[in-house]
Amino acid sequence: MASAMAGAMSGRVVRWRSLAAAVLVALTTAGCGINNVPTLQERAKAAWAEVQNQYQRRADLIPNLVETVKGYAKQESDVLTQVTEARAKATSIKVDASTITDPAKFKEFQAAQSQLSGALGRLIATVEAYPDLKSNQNFLALQSQLEGTENRIAVARRDYIGTVQAFNTEVTTIPGRWIAAIFYPSAKPMETFSATEGADRPPSVKF
Repeated sequence: MASAMAGAMSGRVVRWRSLAAAVLVALTTAGCGINNVPTLQERAKAAWAEVQNQYQRRADLIPNLVETVKGYAKQESDVLTQVTEARAKATSIKVDASTITDPAKFKEFQAAQSQLSGALGRLIATVEAYPDLKSNQNFLALQSQLEGTENRIAVARRDYIGTVQAFNTEVTTIPGRWIAAIFYPSAKPMETFSATEGADRPPSVKF
């Protein structure tokens, strides 16, 4: 009996030693790889902050855009209301660093931004019916800013997706997965934008 227990204990010790040796080898062969997890994590967070920044820039342009269109096309009140309400919803969602590791929060954020994009698209489509609005200097300036912002959003999203892919690969493959489990247990895979048709290019905002 005692011999069996001693044998079992010895077996566990051997397994633990083998595991420890495997981890040690992984850390040794990884070299400076011990810093990969936090480095890639910070890059992804910085990229996410830039995504937020560009979406906020777009939101800041919308009130002036709505007021300008309203001055020439008051009869488009339904479309103007849709844009205003979509903007309010998008900006009311609390977004922070935890959003990118929370599937539900990230999905809510993406859905709200997509809804706003759709409302803006409908507003832009109505402009064709108002030649005076299309030539208004204030409107032309807003057009240029909006077009530039949509391009920056596309670039920021692309960069964010790239950094998240690198981080997620690191924390789900060996030896990064082991390093994360031992030294960075709070590091979780991050969410990324769902691929949609045309997601690789900014929406058209030509007037």
